Amino acid sequence: MDSTYSTTYTTTTTSADPAALGAVMAIMGIFWLVTIAVSIIQIVALWKLFTKAGKPGWAAIVPFYNVLVMCEIAGRPAWWLAMMFIPIANIIFGIMLTIDFVKSYGKDMTFAVLTVLFSFVMLPIMAFDKNTRYVGPAGPEGNGMVPPAQPLSQPPVPPAQPPVPPVQ
Repeated sequence: MDSTYSTTYTTTTTSADPAALGAVMAIMGIFWLVTIAVSIIQIVALWKLFTKAGKPGWAAIVPFYNVLVMCEIAGRPAWWLAMMFIPIANIIFGIMLTIDFVKSYGKDMTFAVLTVLFSFVMLPIMAFDKNTRYVGPAGPEGNGMVPPAQPLSQPPVPPAQPPVPPVQ
């Protein structure tokens, strides 16, 4: 009973094509450079918009605090920050916050929707526009949560008095 086992191991090495590897690395490098550039532009735009609203500009670079400042500018309650941690709800609340944030600078709904879709373009346009001013929470008409402020130069308007019937 002669049992002979013969085992042969064959290893095949494939080396990646250096040109293909270089092309992939170049594409990844360009992707990261564009991502970093867009991020820096977004930070600068938010910094300028925060200062236009009278808030500290450095808040744009502090995680979570920047969302809280956006809520203050848009006239939304601070508990909206907690909604940003809930999946799906964070998308809905983020869109609503962005719309109210943009309306707080006197922009219309079309500009707000474009900002939701293309914030990397629309926020810098808003930030560097000399005519864009902070007008109050969610625009001149307010958002129903915060009453619009009356100008300080005008006295408050008294409520209308009903007519008094003549005495007989």
